[in-house]
Amino acid sequence: MLLAIPKGEFQERQQKFFHKLTEKNCDAAVIFSVTDIFYLTGFHFHPTERPIGLFIDPSQKVHLFLPALEHEHAEEYGIVDHVHSYPEYPGIKHPMEYLKELLLQYGFENKTVGYDSLGYGSSMGYRGQSIDQMITVKEFVSLKWVIEEMRYVKSDKEIELIKESCRWGNLAHRLLQKYTKAGLSEIEITSKASMEATMAMIETLGSEYKPHGQTAYAIFRGQIGPESAFPHAVTQNLVLRKGDTLVTGAAADVFGYKSELERTMFVEEVSKEQEKYFQHMYEAQDVALSAIKPGIPYSAVEATVQKYFKEAGITELTSHHTGHNIGLLGHEAPFFDLGDHTEIKPGMVVTVEPGIYVKGIGGFRHSDTVLVTDSGIEMLTYYPRDLNSLIC
Repeated sequence: MLLAIPKGEFQERQQKFFHKLTEKNCDAAVIFSVTDIFYLTGFHFHPTERPIGLFIDPSQKVHLFLPALEHEHAEEYGIVDHVHSYPEYPGIKHPMEYLKELLLQYGFENKTVGYDSLGYGSSMGYRGQSIDQMITVKEFVSLKWVIEEMRYVKSDKEIELIKESCRWGNLAHRLLQKYTKAGLSEIEITSKASMEATMAMIETLGSEYKPHGQTAYAIFRGQIGPESAFPHAVTQNLVLRKGDTLVTGAAADVFGYKSELERTMFVEEVSKEQEKYFQHMYEAQDVALSAIKPGIPYSAVEATVQKYFKEAGITELTSHHTGHNIGLLGHEAPFFDLGDHTEIKPGMVVTVEPGIYVKGIGGFRHSDTVLVTDSGIEMLTYYPRDLNSLIC
């Protein structure tokens, strides 16, 4: 199996984007989103203080704009018509001055120009002009969310890559559970499981495998014992104790595509109270999985789960929505939330993860990666969900 998006699919994405530009009456476009640049061109890079952008000229040619240190890299991997580079940032001449010259050279002046952002953004010290201060155009039209919406429904190839991610997340989680013992620290356990899974992964998949992200990993992310009652706890190198509630996570990136597998586990024994909340979480996830079908809004799934929580009398123990789309980012829109009325469609890949959080006892959350089909769903993650299978 080819562990990458083929060149032809990137070119199809560009053609679809050109069509979106026509719908928006745009003659040209400038894109700064790292994820969207990769989605359209296959060029994966690490953004820094040095500005990187993509622009589509009025003749529908695709251009990458980047620092010289990325020039050969982009020519090797970017599926584009032209690569342009500047010496360095901040440099004697600011990179945005080079971009301005290019936009004028390729006919952006007095055109209708679409954009996802009016300027490059970075938390690494970057400062620079926005494009509306640089050139005179007929009109600037926001393209925010346009490419993100193109990413909602996954192609067959994208689904293959996500399934491959799920397989290696499953192995990493199996090893995590194998090495989970009272008296060991979370970093010791997760490091061992993640490294072993990664070595198996790269030996099996060979040189064609490109993560474009993280290799196989399994983590607790600090959700150990009472700390697991914080939905997004952080690693504190805690030592596991008998009776601890654990919330896990495992996955692997495959050509940038992600999956999500989370389980609630217990160290050696489970109290009646832990079992009660585990069962509520388990049933809430079943409710959500049963509710997902094409043609209904995301909000309807959340409403069904909230109805279950209310009837069980545990609404006050919940603190987040039921899930979200997943793909090139770990969290993508749309969301299973009361405020998101996006229609569920076949080919969307989602996470399903209703959670319950009890102070002093812990958090209770499974997460599974699920494909929406014509008739319902296909579970892409397949790690055991039942209580007895999750006592370490």
